[in-house]
Amino acid sequence: MTPAPLLRLPAVLPAGIDERSVFRSLFVAYPDSLLLVDQSGAIVLANPIAAELLGYTLDELTGMNVDALVPDSIRPRHASYRAAYAHAPRSRPMGTQMELVAKRKDGSEVMVEIALSPLQEHGLPFVVAAIRDIGAYPRVKQALQRARYSEHLAQLGRLAVDTRDPQVLLEHVPAIAAEALHVEVAMVFLLESDRLHFRIAGAAGTVPGEAVGELVPNRPDTSPGFVLLEGRPVVVADYRSEQRFVVPPAYLDAGLTSALAVPLSDRGRAIGALTVRSSSAQRFGDDEARFLEALASLLATSLQRAQSEEALNHAQRLESVGQLTGGIAHDFNNLLTVIQGNLQVLEELPVLAGEAYGQQLVGAAARATRRGAELTGKLLAFARRQVLQPSPLDVGAMLHSLSDMLRRTLDQRIRIEVSAPAACLLVLADPGQLESALLNIAINARDAMREGGSLGFRAAACSSLPAEVRRELDDPSAAVDRFVAIAISDTGTGMPDEVRERAFEPFFTTKEAGRGTGLGLSTVYGFVKQTRGAIAIDSAPGEGTTVTLYLPRPWHADAPAEDPAATGEAVPADLRVLLVEDDAEVRSVVHTFLVTLGCEVSSAVSGEQALLALGPDAHFDLLLTDIALGPGMRGTQLAAEAQRRHPGLAILLMSGFSVELLDADRDAPPTWELLRKPFGRPELARAITRLAAGHGTGAA
Repeated sequence: MTPAPLLRLPAVLPAGIDERSVFRSLFVAYPDSLLLVDQSGAIVLANPIAAELLGYTLDELTGMNVDALVPDSIRPRHASYRAAYAHAPRSRPMGTQMELVAKRKDGSEVMVEIALSPLQEHGLPFVVAAIRDIGAYPRVKQALQRARYSEHLAQLGRLAVDTRDPQVLLEHVPAIAAEALHVEVAMVFLLESDRLHFRIAGAAGTVPGEAVGELVPNRPDTSPGFVLLEGRPVVVADYRSEQRFVVPPAYLDAGLTSALAVPLSDRGRAIGALTVRSSSAQRFGDDEARFLEALASLLATSLQRAQSEEALNHAQRLESVGQLTGGIAHDFNNLLTVIQGNLQVLEELPVLAGEAYGQQLVGAAARATRRGAELTGKLLAFARRQVLQPSPLDVGAMLHSLSDMLRRTLDQRIRIEVSAPAACLLVLADPGQLESALLNIAINARDAMREGGSLGFRAAACSSLPAEVRRELDDPSAAVDRFVAIAISDTGTGMPDEVRERAFEPFFTTKEAGRGTGLGLSTVYGFVKQTRGAIAIDSAPGEGTTVTLYLPRPWHADAPAEDPAATGEAVPADLRVLLVEDDAEVRSVVHTFLVTLGCEVSSAVSGEQALLALGPDAHFDLLLTDIALGPGMRGTQLAAEAQRRHPGLAILLMSGFSVELLDADRDAPPTWELLRKPFGRPELARAITRLAAGHGTGAA
């Protein structure tokens, strides 16, 4: 019986073409890999597509057993399957959803589908195996591509967990993007603090003019500038026809054709761009854009985490400095009190009255102790552990004095102008802290005018308050005429909105590393708020900056309050004082001050000892106590108990530890006075005089 033909060809073929040629041409030209295999599994014939897929030559495939094309792990199972198939051969088409893997010559593996066509029914002892690389299917290619993207994202995620150094991430992200997307160039652009330029922070492959560290203008006509303007992924199909921004000739010279870029955002605020470029046209679609967006999001989150950790470490270091400063302040100020007090006593000794040289030495030492006290005060102010001591101030006088000092210390190219009413204009504020705030703002202005410019100070009573300023006040209903506006204006570079909105944030700075802590304006803000005022900034790029402080005026004063001591008021004669101080040398100095002021003094070294002296028959006019009294009762507790026993007793607390004074200032009754160490006899006299005036205190 004659076997049926495999393929029924036309009865008459074109001249010169026979049936064998047609079949061989079909075998060679077939788009899938074809293997003709005998009953033992040996390959009798293979087409060129099979050789290409499997990595062998046609000669190498001919005679090879098909088991060699099966991965080692499943080869025994495949041999048994082939033996069973030989006993009952049957056709098996493509698309059976079986997951099959072929092993290439180099050992790599490829996922395939296999169709089997036995030829035994046609009298031939062979099986035709048609093999198709399913990775070539669009849906499979897409799935594999997405899986590869996910793995690259996971790689960056693991790196972000393992490293705390943002520079490591900036080095790896471009490499990951380039590898995942098979592109020649990948770059991270980060905005500089002035937001006028991008800095190339990381790159895989570069073009001339775009090396790591180079600056690129932040303008809509530059590639990264356009991305930030758009605020979404930007695809460039072909640089040669790009019209939305200027394409540098170096891109075309390097053979780059297409690009994809996405913005980098930190909590909704643009901070840069991530860009990839390819030499192939039409390279990027939705999947690539989603991958690059995910990569950019992970990078931005990691950078933000690193920045937050650095800010936290900075804050912790600052807190440690504050604690250390506050901790030593008490002892240091006690020492200064002893030195300053003894120098004052020494200065008044009759034996030194006519000794010019001795007076000179004492004066020099006294000035040194005052500088030491000022230094401690500055350290405490830096750590925000300073007590505010508001008093009526003549704003015009302060501004003129400050401007004279700034003219000597700032850049000579900066012109300083002051505009203030000729009449006395008062604010209620701590003199030292207000001067420090104005200096902070002036220094920022100087840094914004590198080539010189104009710095102006203006002060005026308010006739109105902007709505946003009124909202900032502790008491929004406060009368407008109770405030003075002090404006400091410069002609510097100005601030974009993004910087202006964050200007008062602690640790936020636009200055390069080492030139700013980010605490200047935040400290000014804290001072103004603590003074029950408000602050506003008006600024724009290229138009300079104006910082305006709105400070309260004294309620019952049209002129600076005069010191009672200066008006002839003195410490009441024979004032009976109970002095409580655990430091023997400080106690001795203060005791001497009190005696020379005409007081009758009793001393105690602890709160417990003082309470014994404050029995029912005690007759004291004033309790002068340190707050820190060693391991026992604190001075504030002693004062509260003493006043409970003797309601008419005046209370004067003293301390060299500013945190204690802060607590006492917050918690103590308003009738108590606070005296900061180190102090001299004049400061002590003024504090006692104020108390006496308020209590009607005098010797009974």
